[in-house]
Amino acid sequence: MALNRKIAYINLTTGEIETKPIPLEIRKMFLGGRGLDMYLMYNHIKPGIDPLGPDNVALVSAGLLVGTLASASARTHVAGKSPLTGFVGSTNMGGFFAPEMRWAGFDHLVIKGKAEKPVYLWIHNGEIEIRDGSSIWGKTVQETQEIIREELGDSDVKILTIGIAGENLVRYANVMTELKNAGGRSGMGALLGSKNLKAIAARGTMDIKIAHPSEALEYNRKIIRQITSAKVSQTQGRLGTNFIWGATNTQGLVRVRNFQLNQLEDSDDIEPEKLDEFNIGMTGCFGCQVHCRGKYIIPSGPYAGVYAEGPEYTSIGAWAGEPGCRNPLTILVGNHLVNSYGLDTLETGSMIAWAMELYEEGILTSKDTDGLDLRFGNDEAVIEMVHRIANRKGLGDILAEGPLRAAKKIGKNSIKYSIQVKGMSNLHSDERPTPALALGIATGSRGSDHLRSRPAIDLYHLPEPVLRKIYSQPVPYDGPLSSDYRDYEGKPWQVFWHEMCYEAVDCLGICKYHTTFLGATLPNFEEWSKLLYYNTGLEMSPLDIWTVAERCYNIERLFNIREGLTRKDDWLSDRYFDEPTTVGIPGVRNKTLDREKFKKMIDEYYEHHGWDENGVPRPETLRRLGIDKEPSHML
Repeated sequence: MALNRKIAYINLTTGEIETKPIPLEIRKMFLGGRGLDMYLMYNHIKPGIDPLGPDNVALVSAGLLVGTLASASARTHVAGKSPLTGFVGSTNMGGFFAPEMRWAGFDHLVIKGKAEKPVYLWIHNGEIEIRDGSSIWGKTVQETQEIIREELGDSDVKILTIGIAGENLVRYANVMTELKNAGGRSGMGALLGSKNLKAIAARGTMDIKIAHPSEALEYNRKIIRQITSAKVSQTQGRLGTNFIWGATNTQGLVRVRNFQLNQLEDSDDIEPEKLDEFNIGMTGCFGCQVHCRGKYIIPSGPYAGVYAEGPEYTSIGAWAGEPGCRNPLTILVGNHLVNSYGLDTLETGSMIAWAMELYEEGILTSKDTDGLDLRFGNDEAVIEMVHRIANRKGLGDILAEGPLRAAKKIGKNSIKYSIQVKGMSNLHSDERPTPALALGIATGSRGSDHLRSRPAIDLYHLPEPVLRKIYSQPVPYDGPLSSDYRDYEGKPWQVFWHEMCYEAVDCLGICKYHTTFLGATLPNFEEWSKLLYYNTGLEMSPLDIWTVAERCYNIERLFNIREGLTRKDDWLSDRYFDEPTTVGIPGVRNKTLDREKFKKMIDEYYEHHGWDENGVPRPETLRRLGIDKEPSHML
């Protein structure tokens, strides 16, 4: 059955491995994936530990629907205390690793301690081995996977790995699988690197029995038609996620030259349709019909002939918008390099753009950059800084520490120019004209974030009755809603609703692009209830799934509060309030966020959660959700 996969406790210090079943009671409370990982993190990580010390715990998991007949059920989740922020560390990626791990018999790995020398884990049909990893230490993401497959004699082995950046403990290093499936944000690659754990390989042939196979197949056909008929899915299948850049840059909702502008003008060469000229085909993750991932070969320059996948929307921002570059090759090469090194493309691009503004302000000099001309628009300097960050050379060693630590080392009020929340840089978007999106990044549990609460459909000017239909299920809501993305009213509920939506889907292991993330007609709680029953036999109503999401999100909040989070951490850089936008369409020009209105939004957001004025969950909220006794150490 889909409910009978196990949890494994792996101690890299002692070499001990213990496996256990996951009780049904725990499943009903947390489902799997991100939700159960948050429970395990709160229960297994001691307060105040060093994120890069052996006491941190790395959690690797698959969502409860992964590897079943549910569409796009491919997501892998990795968690631990973040080396970047010191708060919740959590990342989610697609590909094929999580299904393979489930077919090998496991849903969750709890990895403790630190190996004396580099190792990797080998998971196969109910067995787990700790293997010598000396031959793969120092290798790129791609090389590591090739060597392991050759060593195991099986080209179908799926591998989760870190790159050289993770080995060097760059605090925003990724975990990766395949060529570009990236577990970005919060530095989980550095966490694995700190444990001398280079990779996890999985191969399984253990069946997952579907509870109601005929119904599951038929219902999934309906879901597939629902997804593939949506215009947003069809566009993604044609242009990838790059189409989002075309729309947001045209409006003036991106940040350029760090945060000086909100639109990259004269950028025809990097529009999605132009980047599509480099595309040699589209591919996708396990069980997905959209195929939003492009494939390309770098056409010229030092990396000519290199095959890579992507780039995504975020990579255009990281390698074009933020540093003010307009050369498509910079995007293609930058994307390839961060995927090879195992670096977060968002954080890397943001850190380089921040350093560029410091350079132009005179806070950094050519002495600090070892002679590198770090001005905006210098394509060669951008690519060079990727190498320096991954290898911790010169200024790259400072930037590898992330916004807060780097600003402390540089001094000279350099933090003023950093666009970050909780020590995590924002992606390349500019939320000054969009209060709902701004609230989402300010309050994100893992830091500045567009994947945990962003109400992206707020940009669509949907009629109020349509909004009412979406945001009144499965929990009734009769408060204000607005079709204008510049309004403040009703936006806290939208952010809260999307938090629950994305938490739930991360517990199930389904891609967010198959939810009400970018498409108003795409599946959410009603469909997940049926998918869960048909595939696993677990009977949970849409409201039950919402309650699971609420429970899991409150566990994340409790973890952060235990690590020192206060209300002041749910806030934005002063530039959002003090510096108006200057370009873009008329509706987004001359916009700043209103401090007082934003404070009221946070108050309302806290109230929706059942938290007090300081953002602390009220006792009655924890009792209602059944987590007032945590940590309970049930698993």
